[in-house]
Amino acid sequence: MNQTPPTDPRRLGLGHVRSWVFDLDNTLYPASSSLFPQIDVRMRQFIAERLNLPLDEAYRLQKHYYREFGTTLRGLMVVHGLEPDAFLDYVHDIDHSVLDVAPALDAALGRLDGRKYIFTNGSARHAENVLDRLGIARHFDAIFDIAAACFIPKPQPECYQAMVKRFGIEARRSAMVEDIQRNLVPAAAIGMTTVWVRADGHPDFPVLHQAGEDLSHVHYVTDDLVAWLEQIPGAR
Repeated sequence: MNQTPPTDPRRLGLGHVRSWVFDLDNTLYPASSSLFPQIDVRMRQFIAERLNLPLDEAYRLQKHYYREFGTTLRGLMVVHGLEPDAFLDYVHDIDHSVLDVAPALDAALGRLDGRKYIFTNGSARHAENVLDRLGIARHFDAIFDIAAACFIPKPQPECYQAMVKRFGIEARRSAMVEDIQRNLVPAAAIGMTTVWVRADGHPDFPVLHQAGEDLSHVHYVTDDLVAWLEQIPGAR
């Protein structure tokens, strides 16, 4: 059981990687940012209003569906027949200006060889807003959002298969970067190199990550994505 994945990208080598797949929220910007907490609050408010629940009960249901279905949205769709667009429009109506422009990340991505994609359980519009605010949109060839996945979220294996098929990605010559380690399990299963951006400040860290858990599907772990990318051998 691999409990201590290497942090140094020179340890195993990444010369085989031709496609880089990045999660969005809490991966390309710090989990300590005040962006995702806005989404968290908006989800709670939406559930309370739609299901006529007090906020504390809405919060309990929100987290229950998140753990059970991979996203709160999927639980609302399966259990309550919710129409997804209304939910996505509401929860992503937030202030993206709290994100700082990220020149160091911009430079690190610019030195990184290979095509780059976003793979998110959020909406494409939200991803575009985040990438524009960070100043890194120019590096990404495409976005695979929850609608492209037919609203089947990570970590369901079928959405990974749909993503690599959509972009013509050869899994064994690709890497996936993600802040939630359970979302890397299906990526590793199809042959992708996996990178876990671990952050104790992640809003759901205590729920999703337990001491002593199996990390054999994680090839690299880092708490600083930019510094990790800067170490990759052969980057321009």
